[in-house]
Amino acid sequence: MLHLIDASVFVFRAYYSVPASLADRDGNPVNAVYGFARFLVELLGRAAPVHIAVAFDESLTSSWRTRIYPAYKANRELPPADLAQQFVLCREFCGLLGLAAYGHADYEADDIIGTLAVQARAAGMTAALVTRDKDLAQLVRPGDHFWDYIADRRFGYDEIPERFGVAAERIADYLALTGDAVDNIPGVPGVGKKTAATLLRHFESLEHLYDRLEDVPALKLRNGAWVADQLRDHREAAFLARQLTAITCDMPLTAPIADLERRAADLTALDEFFDRLGFGPLLRGQVRRIRSA
Repeated sequence: MLHLIDASVFVFRAYYSVPASLADRDGNPVNAVYGFARFLVELLGRAAPVHIAVAFDESLTSSWRTRIYPAYKANRELPPADLAQQFVLCREFCGLLGLAAYGHADYEADDIIGTLAVQARAAGMTAALVTRDKDLAQLVRPGDHFWDYIADRRFGYDEIPERFGVAAERIADYLALTGDAVDNIPGVPGVGKKTAATLLRHFESLEHLYDRLEDVPALKLRNGAWVADQLRDHREAAFLARQLTAITCDMPLTAPIADLERRAADLTALDEFFDRLGFGPLLRGQVRRIRSA
């Protein structure tokens, strides 16, 4: 099984949960690095993955999604300067720990995870998606699982519909219909979660739904005829939204399975890294215990 880590979820969580007073020798905050490092070391101890990769978002403003829809994620503030620098250190820590880490200016971490998951599947491997971002549930296939590490809950392929409202293959369509406020994607006005779920139980995809719009008024939907009109009037917006919500699984990234094997940590370099950031003996001891387990 290939463990795929959605780094941003855990870096942001660490930034807001670990006291900002934790600083390096020059007074720069390193709270996010410390919290993220603790998470990674704990995960390695719990899961003991043989194959693992960590995906980072390199920019909120330069992805191809922003080019086709400038309002995409425009509701989000850019990370504070001290956090942006800590992202760089988190990626450095991954390398020292022996983990493959990837980022791309034009594609998001979700796309990296999707591309690696598909490549791993072609090589006969399953994937564990370590995140709590609902968007990534669309990647789950039989044998995979979505691991909400923070809540310590795992969802297999057959559990995705109950947890997220629709089957994994329908999640991008579902989000295109309902919209996604987190990413500033409007969706189709008036189509909420229940309506979208009902539609996608009857239709295989957004394309199938629009091919059979005349069938919508006959479904057990409140104001079915009005819903059909809304869909018809906002067709272009719905398909644009689906471009944004669908994870790219064929981005220009080729990672042979051998490149995703966990390597031995560079303990000497890690000691220097910990010294530079002012981390104490706790994390060092945890790293060594993992390597000797």
